[in-house]
Amino acid sequence: TATTEIYTQAFVGSVRCVQETGTWGYKSSRMDLPINTSEEAVFMAKVAEQAERYEDMLAFLKPILKKSGELIMEERNLVSVAYKNISGNKRTAWRALTAIDENPKYTKHHDKTNSYKVKIEEELKKICKDAIAAIDSNLLNNASTAESKVFYLKMKADYNRYMGEVCTGTELEEVSQNALKNYEDAKKAASTLPPTDPVRLGLALNFSVFQYEIRKNPKEACSMAKTAFDEAISGLQDLDEDKYKDSTAIMQLLKDNLTLWTSELGEGEEAEAKAQILTLRKTFNSVSYTHLRAHETSLHLVCRLLLEKKK
Repeated sequence: TATTEIYTQAFVGSVRCVQETGTWGYKSSRMDLPINTSEEAVFMAKVAEQAERYEDMLAFLKPILKKSGELIMEERNLVSVAYKNISGNKRTAWRALTAIDENPKYTKHHDKTNSYKVKIEEELKKICKDAIAAIDSNLLNNASTAESKVFYLKMKADYNRYMGEVCTGTELEEVSQNALKNYEDAKKAASTLPPTDPVRLGLALNFSVFQYEIRKNPKEACSMAKTAFDEAISGLQDLDEDKYKDSTAIMQLLKDNLTLWTSELGEGEEAEAKAQILTLRKTFNSVSYTHLRAHETSLHLVCRLLLEKKK
């Protein structure tokens, strides 16, 4: 079943650091382009984003990930966007290959399509492991606020969950347990943030997706999503315009997932969940979407719906 999430993703940028008598210079080995300051790195990352060259984008940002201080908001957002687009493409490719591999029409090509799918799986796992290592080695240690700690803990949990999408057996159990611990740690850290905070809402959204898709627990997923929505609804009037747009967009995604997930519940549970959703619609029927770069795109969502329909 297709669900919607907020996610951040990672790719190992191939950047060679060059330390020269106190200078901060480095070169991107992807294009042998010298970058001398963090300002240049950020600017070129933005250029790469506009060109939709996301591997280059993260390559420009890679040295910033290793700096001694905490990333500023702009740097963190750029890194998130680069990660999202690179590994998001891997996940979308894996879903497409899975649909083809499981289609009886292509049985005679199974060996080839399955081998190709395994190749994508390994690429995705490599990206996720590197992202987790980057968070553990520097980003989380330098996080000085509750908001940034929640962001990185959620990010770490998300990458474990992404591996869970393609893993089986003991490997699936391991990444599932890791993701669960990361989400729970993030939830604890988020308790000091307002219920309307976009990072806290994003955590609730992704944690509930984890419960539904990896843990196969739709009842808990619905409970998490509903609780986050209810806690946030009363505080919306106090938000500024930017946060209001971000928060209400995430709340809309929570509501959309609740609508989708009720089909997995038992008769009694489904009736209760549907009643809750009707209440949500009455109190939150009109939402203005904003372009959140950390969100799954509509195109990705449509692709997932089509793939599930084919199955």
